[in-house]
Amino acid sequence: MSLTVLVPENDVVPPSADEPCTPQWTPPLDAEGLRSVLERIKNWKPLDVEEVFDDLDTAIGEQTPPVAVTDTLVDRLRGHLKQLSDIAVADEQYPPTAEMLQLVARGVPLREEREPADYRQAVGLARRLAFVISDLVEELIEARYIKEAE
Repeated sequence: MSLTVLVPENDVVPPSADEPCTPQWTPPLDAEGLRSVLERIKNWKPLDVEEVFDDLDTAIGEQTPPVAVTDTLVDRLRGHLKQLSDIAVADEQYPPTAEMLQLVARGVPLREEREPADYRQAVGLARRLAFVISDLVEELIEARYIKEAE
């Protein structure tokens, strides 16, 4: 005959001596790491393919971009290139193609290049950024990493 012990729900019952000991769980991030993740989530902006195409049209369309928008255009193009590059290399299960890797590598020095003071040089930078972005968007759409604008 065995004895049964009733334990209230809120009591902690120590494990029996013959049970294997499991290591105590530790969180993957400390408080500072969690704050960093939270900040990144708050500042995250989803990819807007239509906005990318609008900026590509402004940079490499039929008309030269106006002086007043060139600085902000370059900044937006750099942001698009960063976001698209991140998308290209983000998922280890679906590694990027050689073409994607080449375009991401071509984009790194363009993203880091200082903003030229001269208008024509700034337009040149915007166009170089735009050509890399255009090719990368094409590759990502073809590989079904992103959807084409509707």
